[in-house]
Parts: sequence; structure tokens; C-alpha cells
Amino acid sequence: MKYFFTLIIVILLIGGCGKNPDRLNLSGTVKDVSSGKIYLQRYENKSFFNIDSTDIVNGTFKFTNEVKLPEIYGLAIDNSGNPFHSFIIFLDNNPIKVELDTADEFKNTIVTGSKEQDLLKEFSGKFRTPVGDILKEHPSSLAALYVFYRYYSYRLSSDEIKTNLLLLDPKFKDTEYTKTLNELAENIDRVAIGKKAPNFQARTREGKNVYLSEFIGRGYVLIDFWASWCAPCRKENPDLVKLYDKYRDKGFELISVSLDHRTDAWINAIEKDGLTWTQLVDFDAWAGEGVKTYGVRLIPYKFLIDKNGVIVAKNLRGENLDELLGKLLVN
Repeated sequence: MKYFFTLIIVILLIGGCGKNPDRLNLSGTVKDVSSGKIYLQRYENKSFFNIDSTDIVNGTFKFTNEVKLPEIYGLAIDNSGNPFHSFIIFLDNNPIKVELDTADEFKNTIVTGSKEQDLLKEFSGKFRTPVGDILKEHPSSLAALYVFYRYYSYRLSSDEIKTNLLLLDPKFKDTEYTKTLNELAENIDRVAIGKKAPNFQARTREGKNVYLSEFIGRGYVLIDFWASWCAPCRKENPDLVKLYDKYRDKGFELISVSLDHRTDAWINAIEKDGLTWTQLVDFDAWAGEGVKTYGVRLIPYKFLIDKNGVIVAKNLRGENLDELLGKLLVN
């Protein structure tokens, strides 16, 4: 009996020495940063949410907590909520080391020990390759699914998305990535030119919920999806200011819907860029009602709606948008 119990203890000890499938083994350095905090973030629908933090000591850090693995996460050294301030990283329970360099959107950051991170780096030079070719070669790769979800989905038709989803390993069927892609495929056709613009709600600066339908019927309405952290959006705002001033008295209304997570960043951008038209926000960002309903996966993105609530144009910018409005709003 004594021998039996000893054997059981040995077996348990041996089992305990094995890898915990959900135990993170992540360590690294941060270039030019000797102290402070580094945040481990959950990646969800193109947004990052802090789930843990640890101290940076003499430029080094380590995470050993239990999290879902393998999965996509983010690392950041600030708490701004700007997705471009987070480094996306593919983690599993193997030892992974990071040399984090925050300059130039983490361009020179080095990750070792993550096969999926290596695949992502390989795929990043192939974004002109049909995504189907990538998925056929790597159907079980989380990095391949991410590339499909992040860099291809916004330029594919509904049928193309559905066809490529069939190439994935069934293990991805119930992930948030495939759920989002399936939802996108369903919504793309609903917001085609000539279709009735779906209704949705968002919040004003005062915290009031309003519906798109409240603005339909007066003339042409341009919905502009944007965010304070989106550089192309901010670059385009001066053109929208001129456009609004030019057509506001001719039956034209402009509504901006922000994907910001934070009120302060959103309002600061509104005031700095001089945006005087209707400003709305959905703090759920990429998971927001308007974004999902309209199948938006890239910003800035615009929809022009006529007084009957019909979509007449999508994603026109600059001179092209000005020219169309000039034709539509002739007195």
C-alpha cells in the first residue's frame, strides 16, 4: 500500500512538470524603456483590451499568467486605446521572447519561438496573393485566418468570403474571427448601391442615442465612419470640412460615426479638426451596431443616402465625391 501511494505521488509530480496548456511563457525587452508598465491585451474584432500588466524592470518583462492558448494578443506600453500603439502577437504555451521596439509602428520588433508569428511575417509579403492560395496551403494556421480576416475581408464579395471560409480547418468554425466573417458576408449584400440604407443607432456627444432614420428624408446624407486614431481619416477631414461648407445649404447632411473607445480622444479630434456637423460615436468600435450593419472593415468609409433612404454611392472621396454631389444638388 505504501508503495502504491508513493507511485501515485510520483505520477502526479511528473504530470505537474508537464506544460500547462494555458500557461503563458512570454518574456522580452523594450527598447529605450527601462521602467514602467507593459500591458497584455486581448485582441477582439480589431480592437485591444487590457487583461493584465507587469512591470518593466531594467528594460525587461515577463508574463506567466494563464490565458487562452493558442490565441492572438497584443502588447502595449501605453493605455491610450489607440490600436496602432499595440503590437499584435501570436502566443502559445511554448517559450516566446520579444524584442519590443515601439518606433515606426513596431516595424523592427523581433519575436522568437512563435511559429504563427513567423507565418504572419511570411504572409505579410504576399497580400497580393489570392487569399484562397494562402488558406489552401495553411488551413490550420491561426495566422492565415487572421490575414484573411484583417487584410482581405474588406475587399472581397459576399460569395468570395463564404467560399474562402470553406477552406479553413473546422476547428476555427466557432471562433470570433469566422463568426465576424460570416456576419460580414451576410451584411455586404444588404448595403449594396440601390438598397435601402439599414437603420442603426449611435451616441451624441451629450450621451443621447439617436437613429440614422432621424436624418433621412431631408436630402442627401453622407455617413462617414472614422476614428480619431485613424491617420487617413484625419488627413481627409479638411476635405470634408470644405465639402460640408459648400453643400450644407443645398440639401446635404453629413454624419460622422466614430469608432473611438474613449470620449476624450474623440472630442479632441472633433475640436482640433473643426468638425461642425453631426458627430456620433459607438464605443463598441468594430463591434458597433453601425459598423456591423454596414459591413465596414476599413476606415474611412462612406455611404451616400438619398432622401428616400436609398444608398446611391459607397466610399467616394475627394474630387469624386465633390463631383457627384455637384451633380445631385444642382438647384
